[in-house]
Amino acid sequence: MLEEQIGKDYIQAMKDRDSVRSSTLSFLRAQMKNVIIDKKVKGLSDEDVITVIKKQIKQRQDSIAQFEKGGRQDLAGKETAEMAILKSYLPEEMSQQELEGLVAAAIVETQAASMKDMGKVMKVVTGKAQGKADNKVVSELVKEALAKL
Repeated sequence: MLEEQIGKDYIQAMKDRDSVRSSTLSFLRAQMKNVIIDKKVKGLSDEDVITVIKKQIKQRQDSIAQFEKGGRQDLAGKETAEMAILKSYLPEEMSQQELEGLVAAAIVETQAASMKDMGKVMKVVTGKAQGKADNKVVSELVKEALAKL
């Protein structure tokens, strides 16, 4: 399981004295523990762990944008390094062509006729992509496809 792998990698990062990796994984583990407490379960499924990781990546992206806007390249670099560590735990992203195929199939499946049906199409595509696609990219593809109808 992904949760166990993160725990093992955290211990190894501590042994290696890799401060960036250990602090990133420590914070990730804390966030995972918060989700465990909120859901009142003993452990997280891989899907739950991926959701936590994606949330952390989104926070890093927002921080990077703010730091670059403020001229703090040193902090932006640190956040970029942490984001790369987090991304290493995500499943491989789907290609653009695979996503376009999923969007086209979802439009047919939901019988979408206009932009009003975007929510239905997004729900089907994100369900089939199973965390292997960035929702922002999926949203853009769905908008483009529905605009052509």
